[in-house]
Amino acid sequence: MNKLLTSMFALAVASVTAISVQAQEIKGDAKAAEQKIAMCIGCHGIKGYQASFPEVYRVPMISGQNAKYISTALNAYKKGDRKHPTMRGISDSLSDQDIADLAAYYELHGKTEAVVAAPKAPDAKVAALLQKGACISCHGDNFSKPVDPSYPKIAGQHKDYLFVALKSYKVENLSTWGRSNGVMGGIAKQFSNAELKAMAAYIGSLEGDMKVVPQSKFR
Repeated sequence: MNKLLTSMFALAVASVTAISVQAQEIKGDAKAAEQKIAMCIGCHGIKGYQASFPEVYRVPMISGQNAKYISTALNAYKKGDRKHPTMRGISDSLSDQDIADLAAYYELHGKTEAVVAAPKAPDAKVAALLQKGACISCHGDNFSKPVDPSYPKIAGQHKDYLFVALKSYKVENLSTWGRSNGVMGGIAKQFSNAELKAMAAYIGSLEGDMKVVPQSKFR
């Protein structure tokens, strides 16, 4: 299993490197994004806002997330690797420059210099699950400092969103739901949904950089 995870990690790094090189060709303008965020703040700018498809869960916090990851995620929706209908429709309307601008904006949005505390230790069961999934190999020891900025910060992210996201990597051959990612798919499919929920609950309980910054469409 360790050999398999090592191979998967190497593949992930190679893929991310290619994406990163492409992303470097377009520089994001956070200021320009101020005129482009209307489609984002209706969900991500409201504390506690919940999505209802494919089940009820809080939409992810994106203020403070890595810009390269936001770009990667939006491009995955645009390509159809992520199949959520709403996000697919939004991403389809964005140019490469729009995506770079929005990513730059949300990386800085609400950012503070607060120091993230060392993560609390998980119980033995969850620790074993995290070790099996080799989660720190990409997301970092405290789940807030990914080894590459094209990977997401996940510490403190809503646990219900994390659970739905993890389950989505197990879904195949559906046109409206699921995520196509060979590395995350291989990892997530090792676990039952109950195990994924336990890992999501622990990671969501940690202190992290991300937050919801309330925003109004009528400013």
